[in-house]
Amino acid sequence: MTSLGNEDTGRKVLFVGPTLPDAARIASGLDIRPPAIQGDVYRAVRDGAAAIGLVDGGFEYTAPVWHKEILYALSAGVAVFGAASMGALRAAECRVFGMVGIGTIARSYADGVLVDDADVAQLHAPAALGWASLSEPLVNILATLAQPDLRTGLTPDLCDRIEAAARGLHFKDRTWRSILKGVDLPDEDTRRTLEAKLKAGACNRKREDALLLIQALAASSSARSREKPDWVFRQTTLWEELIQR
Repeated sequence: MTSLGNEDTGRKVLFVGPTLPDAARIASGLDIRPPAIQGDVYRAVRDGAAAIGLVDGGFEYTAPVWHKEILYALSAGVAVFGAASMGALRAAECRVFGMVGIGTIARSYADGVLVDDADVAQLHAPAALGWASLSEPLVNILATLAQPDLRTGLTPDLCDRIEAAARGLHFKDRTWRSILKGVDLPDEDTRRTLEAKLKAGACNRKREDALLLIQALAASSSARSREKPDWVFRQTTLWEELIQR
């Protein structure tokens, strides 16, 4: 049996990047780490985390956060919250074991309203360039189109066509400009005006949910729970291989 680390340090770890590039300013009291990849949640537990907030995670060119790591954390009495991006996905998948989903996006995955992992994915610059967004995640596009103030200026049919155009693109190609290129509009002036309107009224639902997670993480206990879950963590061969790496 492996040691679960020091449970009295009170460390609260937040994995975040492009969803909340200014996290260091907003959540200065938390241990802020880059988007999580496989092994990072395990290491946070071994570092003494009492609570973990998962927002962003790597997934395309690296192994993503493993569900088993989250179960390991929960079995050790660590509170685990997920929101906005990779965190929302893992929260929906691990909710029956005690991971807590925060915000609209996590709830939508848990309820089956959202099912595609790519709905929260986005292209972005590296940390050295401030995680600058280079594409629009579909969840933000849908939230923008659903805003009452915006819908009063656009017909329901136009909103539906914009949504359809967005869904038809790969997540890396979803910018307002590329989306509107797939929508039949009278002329380029109309297209430019609509693009400006959408950008000005854009809703960043991922950011909103990440901020809610920070509040939950900050309000969580600074000590690990001593209450045992009603399930048993199994140390499989694959798990042993992970911790040895």
